[in-house]
Amino acid sequence: MNKLGLFLLVYLLVCCKVNERKEGKVELAIKINAQLGEGAFWNYKSEELYWVDIEGKKLHIFTPKTEENKTVKMPSRIGTVVPTNKQNSAVIALEDGIYIVNTNTSKLTLLIDLESDATENRFNDGKCDPNGNLWVGSMHLPQTHQKGNLYKIDGSGNASKMLGNITISNGIVWTSDKRTMYYIDTPTGQIKAFDFDNKKNTITNERIAVTIDPKDGFPDGMTIDENDMLWVGMWNGNAVANYNPNTGKLIKKIKVPAHNVTSCAFGGENLDVLYITTASTDMTDEEHKKFPLAGSVFKIQLKEKGVKGSFFNLVNKLK
Repeated sequence: MNKLGLFLLVYLLVCCKVNERKEGKVELAIKINAQLGEGAFWNYKSEELYWVDIEGKKLHIFTPKTEENKTVKMPSRIGTVVPTNKQNSAVIALEDGIYIVNTNTSKLTLLIDLESDATENRFNDGKCDPNGNLWVGSMHLPQTHQKGNLYKIDGSGNASKMLGNITISNGIVWTSDKRTMYYIDTPTGQIKAFDFDNKKNTITNERIAVTIDPKDGFPDGMTIDENDMLWVGMWNGNAVANYNPNTGKLIKKIKVPAHNVTSCAFGGENLDVLYITTASTDMTDEEHKKFPLAGSVFKIQLKEKGVKGSFFNLVNKLK
């Protein structure tokens, strides 16, 4: 082999090595005793992880570069958070409606009074569609009846009920081609798929994409990667489960040192770090001893990469 051939061979080997991403181990990102950590969302503009402690009534903003976890106290349980297109602003779901919070001053501004009279319900998970509308669902507090709903809320605060008869509204994501929406109502043990009309922001053709094996736990919060594969926090499952929604098959599980794994989001500079929230509630004394870090936020470096989450497209002028 001549010198040029040898150089090219070495170059190719080096390139392949650089491009080869290895999966790391689950590590502690934030050591904290959150009661019900949830709602993980990566703000790719500020490179911060937004997440909530529902029962602790707290909004958290974590900056990995400085390891600072800023906490904003809420007046009631907070179901979810998504940054808006305005600086230092996020949309949140509280018990009596949807609000905009100034993340610098903690000031709350009501966007829409929604389900404030449904005393047996509270808001749970939610994310934004590709056009910046917030899809947020409610859940029945006793978790015994299908009294929850899924709403779509536009940037002016107009709400439309998209689904009813929900028990625990949870994970929701959209595919990269904007044609499919996946959605979880936890007690069903299923991930539903819907055709998504990107022009009308509507859903049709409900069907089952994934049926969860009960031994793996109950599906909770969810995110999606660049190949449209699903990553789901498993309540009572000690893991994040990775599913192929096209086949309905489990690809792999990432074991997490917490009994109740609640949500996850791809973050980091290259969107290849999976941040994982957990809960410390609904655990026996034995489980607390086995999982002393329950309630913390974990992370793992993955070979797979996520996608940028859609921000809430706030169009009204708030004082």
